[in-house]
Amino acid sequence: MTYSTVSLFIIGTELTRGIIEDKHTSRLCTELSHLGFDVLRSVIVPDDGSIEKMLDLCVSDSDVVIITGGLGPTSDDMTRRIIAEEAGVPLAKDKQAWDTLYKRVGERIHGANEQQTYIPQGFSLLENPLGTAPGFLGFEKKQDRDVLLISMPGPPREMQPMFYNLVLPYLSRLLGHTTPQRDEYSVYLIAESKLEELCDACKKPGVVWGTRFQPYKISLYLSGGTDSDRAQMEHDLRQVIGSELMVDGEHDSADVLCDYLREHGMTVSTAESCTSGLLSTLLTANPGSSSWYWGGAATYTEDAKIKLLDVPADLIDKHSVYSSECAAAMAEGIQKKADSDIAVAISGIAGPDGGSDENPIGTVYFGLASKNNKTQSVKLRFSSNGRDYIRRRAAVAATILAMIYLDGGQLLDRTSKWQYI
Repeated sequence: MTYSTVSLFIIGTELTRGIIEDKHTSRLCTELSHLGFDVLRSVIVPDDGSIEKMLDLCVSDSDVVIITGGLGPTSDDMTRRIIAEEAGVPLAKDKQAWDTLYKRVGERIHGANEQQTYIPQGFSLLENPLGTAPGFLGFEKKQDRDVLLISMPGPPREMQPMFYNLVLPYLSRLLGHTTPQRDEYSVYLIAESKLEELCDACKKPGVVWGTRFQPYKISLYLSGGTDSDRAQMEHDLRQVIGSELMVDGEHDSADVLCDYLREHGMTVSTAESCTSGLLSTLLTANPGSSSWYWGGAATYTEDAKIKLLDVPADLIDKHSVYSSECAAAMAEGIQKKADSDIAVAISGIAGPDGGSDENPIGTVYFGLASKNNKTQSVKLRFSSNGRDYIRRRAAVAATILAMIYLDGGQLLDRTSKWQYI
């Protein structure tokens, strides 16, 4: 059978009452259209069982039906039951879903949570590492065709990874839709609105783009047009964004650094001020991080920098903690204590208070030190879009700067081209 048409169901009473905003329709429709599917409709329905009549309609004229929401543990979460009834199969406990949820909640699984381990019999499980409710997909057999039914959780932080990592790859393998060539990139430190402007400025005939915002990067997709037009648009974007801030594929910058350290048997230590441990969090997000991450210090005050990192008090008096000199001394201090191969230091002003004419809010200094290379430091000024924005970008920038430093690059030369951070 060929698959070319899709209907979407977004389930949630909070959505139909206007309490929360629908964040699924635009994203799903864009991605499905880029994949070559014809989206027939997208509807928002409450958690009251009204999905049944609409589901019957969609199954009658759609090849694929995608449902989000209604997979929680409460009595009004009826999606799994309704889909099972539509497919004409019973609900059955899935061993993988049970084992996974039991590891998370233990004996609390007995009760309302237990229903989240049931999926329509014969359907395949879609794992959800970020929540308690897995998704699932399977087919409703009609006389002339098999309709694909896909159910995912409603919260965006759970639905989006499932959709991109599991559902989209599955859909791309189906026959019947015209899949255009699509190139994928990871873009760092740029605001999504600015990236949109830059894509528009660099656009080429027939090439379309899409973006997916994530906490520490933006995924950028280029599709359509000719291979040479997409390649030219990519080249032009790298020129204005900065080659280090746009890389091929789906990669978190911290993972790139950690992979490099692991492969080369190297270790890193950190000294953080304005990020207060966020960089260390990124460097230890994956299992086995003790093989590359020695540890670090969140030295928020001047006294902490002096006592824990051996930053000279007279250096701080002369240059202040917001200086290249202080960031360099912080990096050297933690590197010596850790005897790590490389050390990264961060000191800056995340706001909302504390800025000056010389160091406005968003000014962050980075220091890089190592056993074998000369210490380097660099100053970056991030757009003042809020404290969390600046802290997250500072942590990401530190991982990118570390890669440049390890590669023997000069930080000042490379960062001078970062215009839009």
